[in-house]
Amino acid sequence: MKKILIIAEAGVNHNGKLDMALEMVRVAAEAGADIIKFQTSNPGLVYSKNAFKADYQKENTDKNESAIEMSRGFHLEYDDFRIIKQKCEETGICFLSTPFDLDSIAFLDSIDIPFWKIPSGEITNYPYLVKIAKTGKDIVLSTGMSTLEEIHDAVDVLNENGAGKITIMHCTTQYPAPYEEVNLRAIDFLRDEFGYDIGYSDHTKGIEVSLAAAARGAAVIEKHFTLDRNLPGPDHKASLEPQELKALVDGIRHIESALGTYGKNPSPSELKNKDVARKSLVAAQKIRKGELFTEQNLTTKRPGTGLSPMLWNTVIGQISPRDFEEDDLIEL
Repeated sequence: MKKILIIAEAGVNHNGKLDMALEMVRVAAEAGADIIKFQTSNPGLVYSKNAFKADYQKENTDKNESAIEMSRGFHLEYDDFRIIKQKCEETGICFLSTPFDLDSIAFLDSIDIPFWKIPSGEITNYPYLVKIAKTGKDIVLSTGMSTLEEIHDAVDVLNENGAGKITIMHCTTQYPAPYEEVNLRAIDFLRDEFGYDIGYSDHTKGIEVSLAAAARGAAVIEKHFTLDRNLPGPDHKASLEPQELKALVDGIRHIESALGTYGKNPSPSELKNKDVARKSLVAAQKIRKGELFTEQNLTTKRPGTGLSPMLWNTVIGQISPRDFEEDDLIEL
């Protein structure tokens, strides 16, 4: 079984501060995540003057600032990402960042990220999809807010333009996402529909849904985290704090080990308990040689080192080959 890829989503939870971003690298690495992912953008290329905030952004940021002003407040420069990537290499965690405009695609490609993570909001952005696909790298595609037709259209564009392996991420784009709108069964549906590895990008509170997605066979789990949920910013409230991120990673690794293989056989560790826990046919009372075995003089008791009780009907009516004391294992 392939290892579940765990992406710790830093996003913009660094609040535009390089030192905070570097501390998030340390926290994600110590938690055991495989990848820490940021967001790279040029706000002027992402937001028009008519852009507006989502409700959750209005609730968690200054209500008087515009969408582009909000973005500029959480912005890191390209050179900052070079420093972050170097810190990741030194710390032993993989660096990744999601681009939100064409210039940022070119920049991230120039610093050699391992694959692309396309966010849900870009799934209908044709020139964006084409530019990413033409790099030939593997792609992880989030599908929040998407219809099945839109996912098929995006996948077709990516494949037609030379994309590498595609992994589709089920996602509910709300922060936090309501449990009743998560629909984890979509993981199975998307796997059957596309035949690709399917992951899950989790925006719910807590770690339970991510763990459930891992148990359901998600190949990738992505989860936002923060240094402190009380920090100002749009995503902190729906993010895990460091100790929760560590609990998530540990939980996924335990589930990964527990999933095993398709089939049913006794495990090595439980076989040694077989004779202790199971029962055998034993004498319920003294039985003399030549007597018939009956339902009255036989019973079943531990240990399970003798004849299996599943032979009950075979043994009943047979002649005892020797004397048996009470609790003796029956022999034929």
